[in-house]
Amino acid sequence: MAQIISGKEVSARVKAEIAKETEVLKAAGITPGLAVIIVGDDPASKVYVKNKKLACEAVGFKSEEYALSEETTQEELLALVKELNSRNDIDGILCQMPLPKHLDEQSVIDTIDPKKDVDAFHPSNVGKIMIGDYNFLPCTPAGIMELIKETNIEVSGKECVVVGRSNIVGKPMAMLLLHKSGTVTVCHSKTKNLKDVCKRADILVVAIGKAKFVTADMIKPGAVVIDVGMNRDQDGKLCGDVDFEEVSQVAGAVTPVPGGVGPMTIAMLMKNTLTSAKLRESRA
Repeated sequence: MAQIISGKEVSARVKAEIAKETEVLKAAGITPGLAVIIVGDDPASKVYVKNKKLACEAVGFKSEEYALSEETTQEELLALVKELNSRNDIDGILCQMPLPKHLDEQSVIDTIDPKKDVDAFHPSNVGKIMIGDYNFLPCTPAGIMELIKETNIEVSGKECVVVGRSNIVGKPMAMLLLHKSGTVTVCHSKTKNLKDVCKRADILVVAIGKAKFVTADMIKPGAVVIDVGMNRDQDGKLCGDVDFEEVSQVAGAVTPVPGGVGPMTIAMLMKNTLTSAKLRESRA
């Protein structure tokens, strides 16, 4: 039976450390501040925003939520972002995606000050991640690296396979593994012999959004398997992209869904916001 990598436990440790550092910053007169913008009434987005607010409270940050109507225009949204850019008491700006279809997500990302881009989606920050000289890392890939560290597996020299090539998870995940000297293969919908490629992996990260897509016969015995998926099975139960019951019999370590990658994403958002607060003096 595989080691179960608990994102709840690891994220609790990360947030406890952030809370300690926040106390020190507050004593120096700086309270980290995160502004979260949500447009429309998407239920999943509302849950994510609520969880981010609770996380801010837990670590001692100031949080501000801007809940905008579905009819908000591009001009109104960008004006709010620019106002938050100019405020010295706001260290991080996050616009919850997806946005309503009439709004241009990339334009919003481009408008956020890169120094306050705690999602690390701005092209400037993406470029810095590529060359390995960054202040912020995308929250989900950064959280995954913490979970891999938890297994005491050295990435250097390992065969690493990432299934999925999104800008949010797949591409930055590949870069972080590469920075740690992993040998990285990125798979996608056009990949041939996917099963064989996955079975080579010492470390397998799956982020494709298909329920229980990865099965035990795709896993190298003893591999570390990180499941980024969040889906519903035919019974309506939350599940990942990995068939957890099957794969846990073959893998050396595996993340559960829920309770694996999800809690780490929010913990890393807190870490990025703390980093931005520490850099606040350089923005003055």
